[in-house]
Amino acid sequence: MEYLDFELPIKELEEQLQKCYEIGEESDIDVAETCKKIEKKLQKTKKDLYKNLTPWQRVQLSRHPNRPYTLDYIRAICGDTFMELHGDRSVKDDKAMIGGLGKIGDQTYMFIGQQKGYNTKTRQYRNFGMANPEGYRKALRLMKMAEKFGVPVVTLLDTPGAYPGLEAEERGQGEAIARNIFEMTRLKTPIITIVIGEGASGGALGIGVGDRVFMMENTWYTVISPESCSSILWRSWEYKEQAAEALKLTGDDMKKLKLIDGIIKEPLGGAHSDREGAFEAVKKTIEDTYAELKDLTEVDLVAQRMDKYSQMGVYKE
Repeated sequence: MEYLDFELPIKELEEQLQKCYEIGEESDIDVAETCKKIEKKLQKTKKDLYKNLTPWQRVQLSRHPNRPYTLDYIRAICGDTFMELHGDRSVKDDKAMIGGLGKIGDQTYMFIGQQKGYNTKTRQYRNFGMANPEGYRKALRLMKMAEKFGVPVVTLLDTPGAYPGLEAEERGQGEAIARNIFEMTRLKTPIITIVIGEGASGGALGIGVGDRVFMMENTWYTVISPESCSSILWRSWEYKEQAAEALKLTGDDMKKLKLIDGIIKEPLGGAHSDREGAFEAVKKTIEDTYAELKDLTEVDLVAQRMDKYSQMGVYKE
């Protein structure tokens, strides 16, 4: 298990607990009472620590190397029923954007999301979760397929942003994202969107227009990363913590601003500390949300979605 800087008190207590167990196994000394005291202190430390996280600490948790990614959620939720679909039918198959059909119970869903890598090799293969235009066009192709067959769409957001390379811009990165946003607003099938990690800029918004939008507890969703914001406003990355505070990027902030519909509570310690608990929370959210949306007519579904987004923000006519 890897620990972030602010998690070091937990690391120390867990090491003490492990040593306590080892002493009990290797000798005749009864350490049960001591172990219980350490466990109690560990639980209290975790509750106190994760109850008062700063926005920057939530950003760090969203990037934790042990945090589950899109394919982890899909495979855990759908099991062997998931069938990945490839290609945008124009350029190539973008490995940073994955999608396909999978079942939860008897209901089929079209899952779409950004996928990051687990090590240097797979991170390069997945382009660090940063999709090219063909990734967004693949996502749109799959959404249109879902609409044709009456299959609800689930999008899982986890990206530091769309790929900013020259070749991506040459192939129409901005147009691809804008086209997705436009098409998703009027897609005639339910769309459930969940931010499972980083939700940065248009890279996330390109698959982020949903009838219901949720954020997991330790994720963020905003127009720019704290580091980039800091480098623009202060000409240095040293002010990333202040930037994270100013951006109002946490689930609580987004809920207050009425930009998302709900927050999915994570297990104590974050999704990486109890993957099964995180998978179950996401699965339940998808099932409960689809139960709310499935009986709406296509006209009502699109009308409600359009109303939802037209009411966001402050403006004068």
